[in-house]
Amino acid sequence: MPRYCFQLQVRPDRIDEYVARHRAVWPEMQDALRSTGWRNYSLFLRDDGLLIGYVEADDLATSQAAMEALDVNTRWQAEMAEFFAGTTPTEGFPLLEEVFHLESP
Repeated sequence: MPRYCFQLQVRPDRIDEYVARHRAVWPEMQDALRSTGWRNYSLFLRDDGLLIGYVEADDLATSQAAMEALDVNTRWQAEMAEFFAGTTPTEGFPLLEEVFHLESP
């Protein structure tokens, strides 16, 4: 299963609210992610707003396109856009290159 990692920047003055919103992600948004092929999706946030995302998907571009077609994603992204400094998720994820992976035995 392909693994993808990306980096975004959350505005430091909005970190607390960003965290609160992600502790209560709408169930229909979670269902949409699952149904469009997102697996083992995690977000990691540093106290300066550095956000690292990790997701597994058969094809991330296909999964992203499927999400973009859904109303729930449009509503979620509209609410989340104000939290980002620079690139927002709707503009694409700047992917990081995997340089090492320890395989499970």
